Amino acid sequence: MSDDTDQDAMAEEWAAMAEEDGTGGGAGAGDDGASGEDQDAMAAEWAAMAEGGDDMTIAGSEEGPGAERILNQDEIDNLLGFEGGEEEDSDSSGIRSIINTALVSYERLPMLEIVFDRLVRLMTTSLRNFTSDNVEVSLDNISSIRFGDYLNSIPLPAILAVFRAEQLDNYGLLTVDSNLIYSIVDVLLGGRRGTAAMRVEGRPYTTIERQLVQRMIEVVLKDAQSAFKPLTEIDFTLDRVETNPRFAAIARPANAAILVRLRIDMEDRGGRIELMLPYATLEPIRKMLLQQFMGEKFGRDNIWESHLASELWSTAMEVSAVIDEHDVPLRQMLELKVGDTLMMNATPQSNIMLRSGNIKLANGRIGRLGKNVAVRVQDGLQPDIRRRLEEQM
Repeated sequence: MSDDTDQDAMAEEWAAMAEEDGTGGGAGAGDDGASGEDQDAMAAEWAAMAEGGDDMTIAGSEEGPGAERILNQDEIDNLLGFEGGEEEDSDSSGIRSIINTALVSYERLPMLEIVFDRLVRLMTTSLRNFTSDNVEVSLDNISSIRFGDYLNSIPLPAILAVFRAEQLDNYGLLTVDSNLIYSIVDVLLGGRRGTAAMRVEGRPYTTIERQLVQRMIEVVLKDAQSAFKPLTEIDFTLDRVETNPRFAAIARPANAAILVRLRIDMEDRGGRIELMLPYATLEPIRKMLLQQFMGEKFGRDNIWESHLASELWSTAMEVSAVIDEHDVPLRQMLELKVGDTLMMNATPQSNIMLRSGNIKLANGRIGRLGKNVAVRVQDGLQPDIRRRLEEQM
């Protein structure tokens, strides 16, 4: 209302000034008449602007020097990247896309999805044995998220398990929602099938409930350890169990992390498990996670292994028989002539060393077989050489 009042007062002032100039200037000068007409046009323009309110366009043009345009809500959402019909996992745009550029998509780690698929299969079997019930485990999605945003999005009440990846020297977080907690407690304590687990809100979890859920968490961590084993050896050990997300801070709020959502169904009851691994935890094995998937053995090919073994058996190798070794000055070597004799510190009964390059293979005795000089191997391959060959085979 104050803007409209100011504009009305300004328009009346300009109109009064125009009338004074028109009456006081007389008709004696043509320039005064022209300026009076300009002022009349300007006064009419200001009056139209006052009447138009928010319409700040200048007459005769759509956008003038003083024109202002107010964005509507849809344009503001498009600019910020928060569109009304946008799904949670869809690609963002605008300022939101610039903010989220620090997040790395898990799709750049193709082996990670294979590991979690293996985890789903292992959990399906282990949880069936753990609960003696028909358990179905499914992988909902794998996404990237900031650690602080994830802590703020955890629906309470819930149980958060902080576990340590020993070989990676870092931590991870496993969250069990309330639906799964009550379902597991109901199943393990002999609840009847066909009835949903009763939830008692507004109270902390009892010691019995925490212990039963902790046993299930240990089963899940053991399966996760087995899922990573074909890729690398990782021991997941449970560090502590929390019910307040503030006490489960294992990374900085701005750090990026991988979030894996698993759905566990036990007939008509069940819930979710969320496994969160910061990128700092996965960094030591990042090169392994970047490799492509080749069959069920995480990059190993049995056909190629057998072919390589057969080719190794037929590979030719140069073996040298060393009778004796001397350290001789370079000057003496340069003065050698045809017919000179080198005295060896070896007898016909001395051992001969067999070498392949700089690697010592075995010891033997020199002799003759027909017209050829031969070496009889006495003690076989060196223990360290045999061990290395067996490891490679």
